[in-house]
Amino acid sequence: MATLSKKRKAAMAKFDVSKSYTLPEAAEIVKQTSNTKFDATVDIAVRLGVDPKKSTEMVRGTVSLPHGTGRDVKVLVLADPAKCEEATAAGADMAGLDDYVEKIKEGWTDVDVIICTPNVMAKVGALGRILGPRGLMPNPKTGTVTMDVAKAVQEVKAGKIDFKVDKAGIIHAVIGKASFDVAKLSENANELIQTLVKLKPATAKGTYIKSISMSSTMGPGVRVDTRTVQA
Repeated sequence: MATLSKKRKAAMAKFDVSKSYTLPEAAEIVKQTSNTKFDATVDIAVRLGVDPKKSTEMVRGTVSLPHGTGRDVKVLVLADPAKCEEATAAGADMAGLDDYVEKIKEGWTDVDVIICTPNVMAKVGALGRILGPRGLMPNPKTGTVTMDVAKAVQEVKAGKIDFKVDKAGIIHAVIGKASFDVAKLSENANELIQTLVKLKPATAKGTYIKSISMSSTMGPGVRVDTRTVQA
């Protein structure tokens, strides 16, 4: 049986682990229990009442967090030269095509988001086995396959994230940093949750949002009262 470290015991002693809290209360606890020497990332896990095996209940989408994620997101744009210039001017960290395609084929994936134009999808599609498992494959549904690469780059840099329900029916997402104040963390979390509510599949039965947990890197999970956040 795993034993808890002194730091984790001390963190869990700061709140009632059997209780569910409002988003602001949970955000405050997450900040208080974050004990890393670096600015910890704050994550949220939302368990949905869906069956991911059914295509009609696959919940996937994007959301622009009002206060961003606090992360320096590395963006690669795969496109023709003219569009690469637009992307670079908009703030893309890297832009090109054939050279990066070859690098990725060799195993390079040191990037957070890849954006491409529709006319190069034939080349990008061949990278699916490498990019797919890492969540890097461009997709029209998440706005990462577009001719307006400048807008896509700006949105990602400003805090737009994409999410997809996993095999267990859970959405995992980054909503900020431990250095964010309570209001910013709460508003980011609420924006994600309300987006999930709007994406509820018509075929989903019973309780849709089953549970919500907020935590920081290496910190304990804090349960959020779902009744306080559902529209």
